[in-house]
Amino acid sequence: MKEGRNTAGALGLVLGHPFDTVKVRLQTQSTYRGIMDCIVKTYRHESLLGFFKGMSFPLVSIAVVNSVLFGVYSNVLLALTAMSHQERRTQLPSYTHVFIAGCTGGVIQTFFLAPFDLIKVRLQNQTEPRVQPGGPQPRYRGPVHCAATIFREEGPRGLFRGAWALMLRDTPTLGLYFVTYEGFCHQNTPHGQNPSSATVLVAGGFAGIASWVAATPLDVIKSRMQMDGLRRREYQGVLDCVVSSFRQEGLRVFFRGLTINSARGFPVNAVTFLSYEYLLHSWG
Repeated sequence: MKEGRNTAGALGLVLGHPFDTVKVRLQTQSTYRGIMDCIVKTYRHESLLGFFKGMSFPLVSIAVVNSVLFGVYSNVLLALTAMSHQERRTQLPSYTHVFIAGCTGGVIQTFFLAPFDLIKVRLQNQTEPRVQPGGPQPRYRGPVHCAATIFREEGPRGLFRGAWALMLRDTPTLGLYFVTYEGFCHQNTPHGQNPSSATVLVAGGFAGIASWVAATPLDVIKSRMQMDGLRRREYQGVLDCVVSSFRQEGLRVFFRGLTINSARGFPVNAVTFLSYEYLLHSWG
C-alpha cells in the first residue's frame, strides 16, 4: 500500500524531472533562446544525464513531502466538514472548504520542501559536463556536498532561501489544485460511486495544469531567489526580485517555463492522484 504510493510518486518524479530541469534553467539563466535551445544545448554539453541533475534528493524526500501535503489536506477537510473520504464522494464539500484545506497543506508542506527544493535547483543549474579525471570540479559535487556548502557559506537560513516565495507560490495554487481535482471527479463520477482510474488520471492531470498556470509567475521568483547568494546577493527580498525582474526583462519574464510546466504537470499529477486514491481506498 505505502510502497505503491511511493513507487507511483517516484515514477512521476522521474518522468517530470527532465522537464523541471529545463524549466529551472529557462527561469534562472539568460543563455537559452527557448525550450528547444535549452534541450539541445544541455544534451550536447552534458549528455542525457544533464537532465537528471538534482534528482536524488527529491526522490528521497517525495514520500515525506507528499505524505505531509495529502495528510494535512485530508485531515483539515475532515475537521472542516466532519465527512470521511467515502462520504465526500457522495456529497462534495464546499469548494471553500476544499480550497482552505489545500492552502493549509501548501503552507505546512513548505517547511519540509524548501531545503530539498533549494538543493535541487542549485544542482540543476550546474551546467558542467560529467566530471573527468583531472578536469574542473563543479561547485557542488552532489546533494550532500551542496547542503553542507550552503550551510557553511550561508548559514542555516541559507537552506531556506526562497522559502517565502515557495510558500506564496504553493498556498493559493494548491488550494486551486485540489478544487480542480475534486470538482472534476465529482462532475464525472456517477452519484455515490468512486471515480474510475481514468477519471482520476484526467482530473489529476488537469489539476496539475491549472495549478502550474497560476503558480508559474511566483515559480520564476522562487527559482531566482534560490539562486541568489550563490556568488553575490542581488535581491533584497521577494518584492525586490519581482520589481527587478520586471524592470530588466518585462512582463514576459513571469511566464518563463509556463509551457513546460503545463506539459509536465499533466502526467506527473495524474500519477500522483492515482496513488493518492489507491492509498485512501486501501485504508478504507
